[in-house]
Amino acid sequence: MQPFVFNTVPQLICRPGSALQLADSCRRLGVSKPLLVTDPGLVAIGLVQPVLAALDAEGLPAILFDQVREDPPEATVEAAAAVGREAGVDGVIAVGGGSSMDVAKVVAVLLGGSQPLASLYGVDQVQGGRLPMILVPTTAGTGSEVTPVAVITTGETTKAGVSSAVLLPDVAVLDAELTLGLPPAVTAMTGVDAMVHAIEAYTSKVKKNPLSDNLAREALRLLGTHIRAAVHTGSDREARAGMLLGACLAGQAFANAPVAAVHALAYPLGGHYHIPHGLTNSLVLPSVLAFNMPDAAPLYAELAEILVPGVSGGVEARAAALVLAIRGLIDDVQLPATLEAAGVPEQDLPMLAEDAMLQQRLLVNNPREVALADALDIYRAAYGATA
Repeated sequence: MQPFVFNTVPQLICRPGSALQLADSCRRLGVSKPLLVTDPGLVAIGLVQPVLAALDAEGLPAILFDQVREDPPEATVEAAAAVGREAGVDGVIAVGGGSSMDVAKVVAVLLGGSQPLASLYGVDQVQGGRLPMILVPTTAGTGSEVTPVAVITTGETTKAGVSSAVLLPDVAVLDAELTLGLPPAVTAMTGVDAMVHAIEAYTSKVKKNPLSDNLAREALRLLGTHIRAAVHTGSDREARAGMLLGACLAGQAFANAPVAAVHALAYPLGGHYHIPHGLTNSLVLPSVLAFNMPDAAPLYAELAEILVPGVSGGVEARAAALVLAIRGLIDDVQLPATLEAAGVPEQDLPMLAEDAMLQQRLLVNNPREVALADALDIYRAAYGATA
């Protein structure tokens, strides 16, 4: 067996209503004045106020920072840290999607140490500790509540990641009640994003291991079983709970067996056109799967048995069934199926391929080596949905 290291959160709470019981975790962690990081949309729909009220009722009034937006820039991180620093907070809570959780992770490090933000980017560059941290996802997609990574926008079209085990929270809280109000499109995009995490973790070239494999398989089963109901019947609590847990398990998987070419080719789409991350993954997923087939067919065949119960035929036939199943799923949840449909200009494809090749930290995990010409071919296939 190949040696491996597996890291995850010390405590995972999966229980309806658990977001209203954060005071228990705060007390256990010694937190008396938390900074609560979220976005204005969640405040506007009234999702955050009950959490604040519950903390306040337990004598733990939180300092609110609610200015996180999608693809958060460095200015947002610094602003949140400034609010926390001025208030003298002693812990950080995130209630939100991946962007809020990513901001919270970095802010916890900035407030718990003396490093400047610029020094944190890269792998294992965090030198000190952090403030106690609790992450509460409101979408079933990123798995950020159990990953040691935060992605921050560093320029007009560029992003950088902070990757360190220090970013794993003390507590991850899965409360499906918080996801009941997710719109169908957001549910679809984040759900496919989580499925990408599971698929890429299962085929990760460098750090694939038995624990991540089992998490990825169960994640894909949960997500594949529940995504259609969650999209089309948003009040289905069982479907919402299945999606939230599936996204979390996929997060644990790819936190230890990293993602690859799907994400590498998705990032430039988000950077240049501000397409939501889950949708960028969905747009290139089928074409990347087809490209990887010569090297990953046996593993794709195993995953096909999860998404297509009773699938028959040899390895290649079952692997091909996985791609067909993914294409059908994307249609079923009513996401754009091509780059053209998403408004990506065809003349930009060579530029996107150049940008994708800068994501070598991801491409090294891909089961098949990706050259510049390959990246361009994948984008061309994704543009017209032929692969």
